[in-house]
Amino acid sequence: MRNAKYTQPLASLFISFLDYLSISEGLSRNTLLAYRKDLQIYQAWWSEHQSGDIVHANKAQLEDFLFHLQQSGRQAKSNARLLSTLKRFYQWGVSQNHFEADPTGLLKSPKIPKAIPKVISEQQVDALLDAPDLGTPLGVRDRAILELMYASGLRVSELVELPFEQINLSAGLVQVTGKGNKERIVPIGELAIEWVERYLQQARPQLAKNKWVETLFVSRLGRPMTRQTLWHRIKNLAWQAGIKGSLSPHGLRHAFATHLINHGADLRTVQLLLGHSDLSTTQIYTHVAKERLHQIHQQHHPRG
Repeated sequence: MRNAKYTQPLASLFISFLDYLSISEGLSRNTLLAYRKDLQIYQAWWSEHQSGDIVHANKAQLEDFLFHLQQSGRQAKSNARLLSTLKRFYQWGVSQNHFEADPTGLLKSPKIPKAIPKVISEQQVDALLDAPDLGTPLGVRDRAILELMYASGLRVSELVELPFEQINLSAGLVQVTGKGNKERIVPIGELAIEWVERYLQQARPQLAKNKWVETLFVSRLGRPMTRQTLWHRIKNLAWQAGIKGSLSPHGLRHAFATHLINHGADLRTVQLLLGHSDLSTTQIYTHVAKERLHQIHQQHHPRG
């Protein structure tokens, strides 16, 4: 049974913590929503299973919570993220004198097996790029989006939020504001430039209907696109292209990185292009490339 006595102060602290993250670190709306969801899960468990005040939470209680998460069948990656949220919450609480001590200090994150992303081949990318109907403004827009994503490795959120003025077609560069408000400059190739120019000349004026829209890409209603809209478009185009299985929202980003490494790009360069703060995050793509080479060797080598 929920104890209302402890629910309100906990919610108040959560709001203060989220406000701090928003103002001090400039986190994106989606990242803040993920933090909020994690904290709501913790609050619901605490209200149901604990009788003490949150400010006196101890290591044993946090271990009980983590055990509860594990028993509920959640993925280790999700549990590790939730623990990371709690660590940040309690560290902030101690710094603001809300808590005397951080009960998460000695807790270990669940071990997460490294997941190798599924990467579509270069032939599948070509089929995907050819899928949009170029006889329509939406088709031209979609082709420009796909070309730009594959040329730059932009995240879906980075692409839909890309301001109109942050792409320089004459220089072949795009200025990206990524996670944590970190900015990076990414070069784009001739094909992406050509298709974005065609979109700007032919499709965008018809879609925007003479309205000023801050973002480069607009919806069929002349508004900024959403992540969900773009994901559905890519999913449908992948189906039209005959790509089996579910192409992830990061599908073209994975392909961008893996195909660069397959063609000889060094890991540090790919890290900079992707905007990864940690090189270990980028190293997953070397595993993808090695796995692909191993498959090709087994299929085509006489003694494979």
